[in-house]
Amino acid sequence: MGIHLKKSMRMALYVATMWMACAHQGQPTLKQAFEKDFLVGAALNEKQVTGVDSAAAALVVQQFNSITPENLLKWEAVHPLPEQYQFEPADRFVDFGIKNGMFPIGHTLVWHSQTPKWVFEGRPGKPADREILLGRMRDHILTVVGRYKGRIRGWDVVNEAFEDDGTMRKSPWLKIIGQDYIQKAFEFAAEADSSAELYYNDYNLWKPEKAAAAIRLVKDLKAKGVRVDGIGEQAHWALDYPTLKEAEAAIASFEASGINVLITEMDISVCPNPWNYTGAEIERSFELQKKLNPYPETLPDSVQQSLATRYAEFFALFHRHAGTVNRVTFWGVHDGQSWLNYWPVRGRTNYPLLFDRQCKPKPAFEAVIETARAK
Repeated sequence: MGIHLKKSMRMALYVATMWMACAHQGQPTLKQAFEKDFLVGAALNEKQVTGVDSAAAALVVQQFNSITPENLLKWEAVHPLPEQYQFEPADRFVDFGIKNGMFPIGHTLVWHSQTPKWVFEGRPGKPADREILLGRMRDHILTVVGRYKGRIRGWDVVNEAFEDDGTMRKSPWLKIIGQDYIQKAFEFAAEADSSAELYYNDYNLWKPEKAAAAIRLVKDLKAKGVRVDGIGEQAHWALDYPTLKEAEAAIASFEASGINVLITEMDISVCPNPWNYTGAEIERSFELQKKLNPYPETLPDSVQQSLATRYAEFFALFHRHAGTVNRVTFWGVHDGQSWLNYWPVRGRTNYPLLFDRQCKPKPAFEAVIETARAK
C-alpha cells in the first residue's frame, strides 16, 4: 500500500471519528440541520468520487445529501471528440451518489465555455450552420442525459446565457442557432429524461437586470409548454458583495414569479477583488500580485469571523425562503479544492468554504449550523 493511500486512509478515519464524536455531542451535520428546509450539496472532483481524496469523500458522505460534478460532465470532459464519449469518471460520480443515497445533479449540458471548438465548426474554416449545431446538441443531450436517466435527478441544462445587463450573451450557440437554442436544449433534455428536474443556471443573478432576464426566459418557455423546474443561482459571492438586501431581492423576485431557486455554486471569497470584478467568467484571469494574495499561510481570526457572519446571514436568508430555495450547493468540499485558488487570480490562497484544507470545520460551519438551531 502506497504512502499517499495510507495517509488518505488515516485522514478519512480521522474525519469519520471527528464527526462521530460531534454527533455524539449532539452536533448535527449540514444535511441534518436543514433536512426540513432544503438539500445541502457539494461539487465533487474526480479524486473524491474515486476515493483518492478519501478524507473529502468521507466528509461528503457525512455532511451532504446532494452532489454536483465540478467538471466531470462538462462537454469537454465527457464528449471531447465527435465520436468519443468518456463516461467512466462521470459513472463513478453517479455511482457514488446513488450508493450514498444522495440527489445527484448533472452539470452542465449547454454552455459557451469548456465546450470543444469542434462543436461549433462546419466545413474547414467555416462555422457550423444551425442544423448541424442543433443536431450535435440533440445528440449530446440525448446521449449524456439518456445514459443517466432515472439516476441523475436534476440537470443544469443551459448555463450563463445572459450578460449582467440582461442582454443575451453572444455565444456561438446564439450566433449559429438563434435565440431559440435555449428552448431546444430544454426540449431535448425533457425528451431524454422526463423525470429529471431541469434548470437554468447563471451567476450575478442578484443584479436586477439579469434576474429579470432569467424570469422572462422561464416565463416565456413555460408559456410555450417547455418545462423548466427552477433557476440555479451561482452564489459566487464575497465578503463585500452582494449586499444581503440585493441577494434577498433576487430570491424574492423569483419567488413572486413562482420559480424555484437552487443556490448552485456557493462560495464566499475572502481575498481582494481585482479591479472590482464581480463576474464568474472563467476565461477572465488576472496576474498574481502580493496585495491580491494577503493570506498565503493562514486566515486571521478577524476574517474567519467575518466569513462566519456572512455565511450565517445568507443561510438565515435561505431559511426565510425555504419554500422557494430547494437546494444549496457549495462549489467544492474544502478550501484546498476551491477554484478560487486559481481564479480570477492564479496562485493565490483563498478560504471560501465551510471546511479547511484538512477537512476540519471552520467557524463558518458552526455559524451556519447555528442558523438552523435559531429558526
